[in-house]
Amino acid sequence: MDLTRKLFALPWIWSFIGAGLVYAVTILATGGGGAAGMLDAAFSLAVFTIVVGIGQMFVITLGPGNVDLSLPANIGLASAVAMKVMGGSDAMIPLGLCAALACGASIGVINYLLIAALRIPPIIATLSASFVIQSVDISYGRGLQIKPPPAFAAFTDLRLAGLPLFVLVAMLASIGIAVLLHRSIFGYSVTAIGQNQRAAWLAGIPVATIRCLTYMLCGGLGGLNGALLAGYFRGSSVDIGNEYLLASIAVVVIGGTAVGGGQASVAGVWGASLFLVFLQIMLNTLGADAGMRLMVTGLVIVAVIAVAGGQASTGPRR
Repeated sequence: MDLTRKLFALPWIWSFIGAGLVYAVTILATGGGGAAGMLDAAFSLAVFTIVVGIGQMFVITLGPGNVDLSLPANIGLASAVAMKVMGGSDAMIPLGLCAALACGASIGVINYLLIAALRIPPIIATLSASFVIQSVDISYGRGLQIKPPPAFAAFTDLRLAGLPLFVLVAMLASIGIAVLLHRSIFGYSVTAIGQNQRAAWLAGIPVATIRCLTYMLCGGLGGLNGALLAGYFRGSSVDIGNEYLLASIAVVVIGGTAVGGGQASVAGVWGASLFLVFLQIMLNTLGADAGMRLMVTGLVIVAVIAVAGGQASTGPRR
C-alpha cells in the first residue's frame, strides 16, 4: 500500500498512466488489431518530441518565464545545415551532425545574449530570434533538394530487440541526461536557480554561466533533432520543426516538470511524448478530421498546462 502511494505521488507517473489509457482505448476501438505496430510507430515518432522536450525541460527548470520559442526555426535551419554539410556522403555524417549541434548551440547562445545583455524577457527574445532564424533558413535552404546519406537514412530503419535502433539510443541517452540532471553539479545548479535564483547566486553558483549553458544545451538538442528529422523524412524543410513549438512545452509540463521551475523529470518527458502520440493515433483511428485532431489535442494540452500552472502558483514564493 505504501509503495503504491509513493508510486502515485511521483509527478511523472501520470503521463505514463495517461499514455496507457489512451493506448488501451485505441486498441479497443480497433478490436485489438495492430497493437504491436501502434507501439512501434508511437515510440518512433515520440523520440523527436523527446529530444526537443528534454532541452525545453532544462530551460523551464531555470524558473518562471524561461522558455525557448525558437526551437521550430532552430530545427528547420539545422536540418538544412546538416543535409548541406553531409552532401549525401556517408563519410560526412559525423561532420554533419556536429554542424547541426553547433548551429543549434549557437542559436542558444544568441538567445541567452538577447535575454541577459538586452534584458529582454525570454519569451520575447526567443520568439523574436525565431523570426530571424527562419529568414536565414529560407535564404539558406531555399530549393535545397539534398537527400540524407544512405547510411544515415538507413539508421532510422535499423532494429534491435524489436525496436528501432535510434529509439534504443535515445533511451540510453536519456538515462545519461537524467544522471546529468540529478547527479551532477550542472544539474544541481539548474534546479537551484529555478528554486530561488538569488539564493543560488549567494551560494556561489555562477548563475549567468549556468543559464547560458542551459540555453546552449536546449539549442544544441534542437539542432540535433533537425538532423534526425531530416534523416527520418529523407530531406530538410523550413517547416519541419513547426509542430514542436507547443509540443515541446506541453510534454515538459504534462511530464511533471514544475511550471515555476526548480523541479524536472526526464522520465516524464518520455511518458508525455508517448501520451501525445497515442492521442493522435487514437483520433486518427476514430476518424477525426485534421481540424478535430488539432482542437482536441490543443484542449488537452491547455487543460494540463492550466492545471499544472494552478498547482505551481500555490507553491512557495521566490
